[in-house]
Amino acid sequence: MQFDQLRRREFITLLGGSAAAWPLGARGKVSKRRPLIGRLSTGSKDVPPVSRYIGRFLAGMQELGYVEGRNFDMTYAMADFHADRLPQVTAELVKLAPDVIWAGGTLEAVAARKATATIPIVVGALADPIALGFATSDARPTGNLTGITPYVKGLPAKQLELAREVVPGATRIGLVDDVTDPKAHPQRQEIEAAGRTLGIEVVPAEVRTAADIDAAYQALVSAGVQAVVVEQSNMLLFARQPIAEAAVSKRLPTVYGYREHVEAGGLVSYGVNLDWCNHRVAYYVDRILKGAKPSDLPIEFPTEIEMVLNLKTAKALGLQISPMLLTRAHEVIE
Repeated sequence: MQFDQLRRREFITLLGGSAAAWPLGARGKVSKRRPLIGRLSTGSKDVPPVSRYIGRFLAGMQELGYVEGRNFDMTYAMADFHADRLPQVTAELVKLAPDVIWAGGTLEAVAARKATATIPIVVGALADPIALGFATSDARPTGNLTGITPYVKGLPAKQLELAREVVPGATRIGLVDDVTDPKAHPQRQEIEAAGRTLGIEVVPAEVRTAADIDAAYQALVSAGVQAVVVEQSNMLLFARQPIAEAAVSKRLPTVYGYREHVEAGGLVSYGVNLDWCNHRVAYYVDRILKGAKPSDLPIEFPTEIEMVLNLKTAKALGLQISPMLLTRAHEVIE
């Protein structure tokens, strides 16, 4: 138990701190004779979920006839959970002149686009590409960037509705709001608009690092919320374990956009499958290596939305999950 608590404190410190002197994340062996794919992430290469997404991408490449070390190479630019280091590791990656940069999400996409206007960039989880100037429409990305966007319009509102379904009659619902991530603000706007329509008071708790999670949940308890929605953001995804622990300890049923939260002990998620998104990145990389330009490859939406439910967490929260909700779940963790 003491070890687990220590690891948790170390993890929160790792996410929230500063490490300007840390070296660039581990790199693959580079050959000038083979195409080079550069993976850019605020996370860490060997820590889930990034390690899992790398595995899904490599599986996708293999399905298309590619084998790492035989007909392409990988290199990894990792900020190791320190978003302030992202510009530095991006600049170091660009110096390697990879054939394609695979950016994990919107933060990485913004950093990569600032660092290069020529190296093709494929984004596994891209939010609001039109507002960010990455596309004139979903069918027409501009410049050197394209990818997959898992942030489907209307999804945050559905997550709010799900929170009220989990806690029938809830009139005050909290929102864990990551004010550092550009994709979080549109989610907050949509959830607040949905709250006004549904007669639900949405109570935001702003966070900047994982170290803010406990205080945010305590503030939501003090505000008398009956359930919580957690935004989809890089930091909140990496902080899924402390969020799940805070939700249970404060006895606040919480809805998420990513299944990874539920696998870590969260209650229920409703959203797209990021494993699929990162597997699909291989398709874009293959097309680019064969001569396509990013601007020729439309930004895609995942075709399926999934619900994942954790019954063990429901029991810990003292919740009775309705048979209808159980039937709708794509996966139930027991």
